[in-house]
Amino acid sequence: MLDRYLLRYFLAVVDHGNFSRAAAACNVSQPTLSVGIAKLERTLGLSLFVRSNQRVELTEPGARFLVHARRIEREFNAALQAMGTTTRLSTFRLGVLGSIPGSLIAQGIAGTKPGDDHRFELVFGTERELVGHLSRGRIDVALTLVGRGSPRFLERPVMSEGYALALPQDHSLAGEEDIAAERLAHEVMIVRRHCEALSDTSRHFTERGVRPHFAMRSTNDERVLQMVAAGMGITVMPLCYRHEGVVRPRLSGFTLRRVLGWAAAHDAEHFLDEPPPLIRLIDSLLSGLGTRAN
Repeated sequence: MLDRYLLRYFLAVVDHGNFSRAAAACNVSQPTLSVGIAKLERTLGLSLFVRSNQRVELTEPGARFLVHARRIEREFNAALQAMGTTTRLSTFRLGVLGSIPGSLIAQGIAGTKPGDDHRFELVFGTERELVGHLSRGRIDVALTLVGRGSPRFLERPVMSEGYALALPQDHSLAGEEDIAAERLAHEVMIVRRHCEALSDTSRHFTERGVRPHFAMRSTNDERVLQMVAAGMGITVMPLCYRHEGVVRPRLSGFTLRRVLGWAAAHDAEHFLDEPPPLIRLIDSLLSGLGTRAN
C-alpha cells in the first residue's frame, strides 16, 4: 500500500528538481523527504531518480510511475472536494508559449475570479520546453502551437494567425499596408530570438538579398515592442501583438501562419473536455484576435 505523503514527496521532487527545494515545499526536513523517497522506491521495487550534485532526474520507471502518481493525486483531491471534506482547490498548471502576448494571459487571469474552479499555476516557455513539461507531468495543459503532426498529446486548436512587420508609427513606411522585404534593405532590425518563425523570416529576407543590421536580440516581446515604438528598429511578429506607437503592415510574400491551441497529456483530457474558467476566457480572447481554427 502506498501512503499519500510518499506520492506528495515524489511529485515535489519532480516539480522542484532537487531534494532540498522539494523538502521545503513539503514543510519537512531534507533527511525526512529522502527517507520517504527511499521507502517509496523499496515499496515499488524500482529506482525512481538518478541523483547528481546539481539535479535529480527521473529514471525510465520513474517517468512511467509519474503518470500514475499525477492521476492518483488529482483523483484524491477531486474525491475530497466531492465529499465536502476539504475546501482545498486542486491546482491547474498551465504552460504558455513565450511568443503569445503576456497581456492576453493577464487579461484572462484578471477576468477569472479566484476560486472559480481551480487555483492555477503559470509556466512560460518555448514550444520545446512546454513539450518537456507536458511529458514529465510538470503542467496539465499548454497553450502552444498545435497541428504540427505530433501524436504525443491531445490537441484542441483555437485560432490561426499570420505574421506582420512591427514599425514605429512615425516610420516613413508606416502608412502602407503591404511592404516588400527589398524596401527594408537599409533598415535596422530587432531579432526576436524565441520566435518559432525566426528561421522562415531570416530565409525570406536573405533570399531577397536583404541582410540588415541587428540592433538588438531579445526574448522579451514587451521590451521588443517598446524599442520598436522608440524607433530603435523594426521586427516581424505574430499579428496578435499590439502596442501603442507601433503599426503592423504586412510583409509582402510572407504567408507563414501558426495555429494556437491547447495541448494536454492523455490523462489530462478532462481539462479540454470540461475546461476551467481560465481556459474558456482565453479561448474567447484568442478567437477575437485571429481566424478560428477548425
